[in-house]
Amino acid sequence: MNSATRLFGLFLLSASGAAMAQQSPSCPTLPPAAGLEWKQLAGADYLSCKALTADGREVLGVMLSARSPGLSLPRDHREEKGQLAEEDFYWYRPDLGGREVGNRRVAVIELGKKRFAQVWVSAGDAQELRTLQGLAQRLDLEPASLALTR
Repeated sequence: MNSATRLFGLFLLSASGAAMAQQSPSCPTLPPAAGLEWKQLAGADYLSCKALTADGREVLGVMLSARSPGLSLPRDHREEKGQLAEEDFYWYRPDLGGREVGNRRVAVIELGKKRFAQVWVSAGDAQELRTLQGLAQRLDLEPASLALTR
């Protein structure tokens, strides 16, 4: 093998490695038993994942970003305590202009330096709310959030 062929081979390996490093992050894995499917949208500094039921209803969402979402989450809207990736947080009732929101929740979790997760749940009833909150708190957001900071 001549040196030009070896150099070309090394170039191809390094180019494919660089292309793999620049791939956009993907949504965390959902358990098959959940019966949900992600709808994903990615940008340079964010990843949006919306979990849809078989009939197309959006029940869970995750937005990963390198910037704080800057949501105003008043203390009097606090509901349940939660934990995700060893970070404690509160679930909040979203403020939709004074409308009753029932079984909806939102949370913002700082996962690390310049790594934020905004998570929201839109459930049909109290039981589904608890189930979806539990599912959200078990998601592994680490790989996707780290990929955003590269």
